[in-house]
Formats: sequence, C-alpha cells, structure tokens
Amino acid sequence: MKRLFLSLMLLSQPVAAGSVPLGDDGLHKPDWLKNGFKVLAEDLQDAAAADRHLLLIVEQRGCIYCAKLHNEVLTDPRIDSLIRERFDVVQVDLFGGTELTDMDGEVLTEKRAVAKWGVAVTPTLIFLPRTPPPEADVGRAAMAVIPGVLEADDLLAVLEWAAADGPATGQDIADILAR
Repeated sequence: MKRLFLSLMLLSQPVAAGSVPLGDDGLHKPDWLKNGFKVLAEDLQDAAAADRHLLLIVEQRGCIYCAKLHNEVLTDPRIDSLIRERFDVVQVDLFGGTELTDMDGEVLTEKRAVAKWGVAVTPTLIFLPRTPPPEADVGRAAMAVIPGVLEADDLLAVLEWAAADGPATGQDIADILAR
C-alpha cells in the first residue's frame, strides 16, 4: 500500500513542460545558444553574415527570473522558432570569470563587462544592431536592453522588432512595449 501511495504521489507532481537543462555553471543551456570564444565583434559579424542578429542574455546562477524566462517564455513555440531562425544568442554570466572581448576590443571578464555595460539585473537581454557604431562597446551599441522577464507576447513583439532591424522600422523599443 505504501508503494502505491508513493507512486501516486510521484505521478501527481507537476512536471515542467518547458524545463531547460542547467549547465555546470548553473546557467540554463537551451540548445540554440552559440558556443564560442565570446569575441563579440566576431560573433556580430558571423550573425550578420548569416542574416541574423546578435542577442546577449545576461544571467546568474540561481536566478528565479532567469528560470522563468527560460522555462516559461523562451520555450513558447513562437519565440523559440524566431530565435532559431533570426538570432545568434550568446550567454553572459553576471558574475562570470570567463574572458570576453567587447565590441570595442577590450578584453575583460564577463563580470567586468556587464558592469561596464551598466547591467545589474538578471536576466537582461541585449539586442545588437547588425552594424554598430565604430568603436562602440556593447552598452553604447545596443539597440535595446531589456532587464527582467517580459510576457511571451511582449517578448515576441520585441524579437520581431529586432529581427526587422529595430530602429530602422521607425519605432523605438518604448513604442513596441507600449502596445
């Protein structure tokens, strides 16, 4: 009888349908993340050459909002499909010690880079234009910086705006989010 009770208890537990696995660093690892050396100017060139945009996701271990973003919003089929089709995504750890090369050529740790860009909240999505201003770092080049978690419909609208070259649409991010 105990076994039956335990089996029923286990079966009644909710299962996260969109559960995204965690890596050894404690960050979520969707299969569409770009693995590379985090030389952001090169990542941007590679994305542009493939008619895609570069999106940075700043996260941290144990972030409940990062979990919500990955497991509830980014797993929305419309969003997942658009990311796969139109974006190269690079993950940046808010407290990470991995070196990256900013778009202005400065080599620094992830932790120092996000401080330089003014990012203090996780998750933060940073959308980069295909052609950034010369010598601009990520913080100055970004066409949009989205701190926190948006609802799926709002994030979809932002992704569509960014995929259409953002400001070139004649709208800024505030217009998109005001809908």
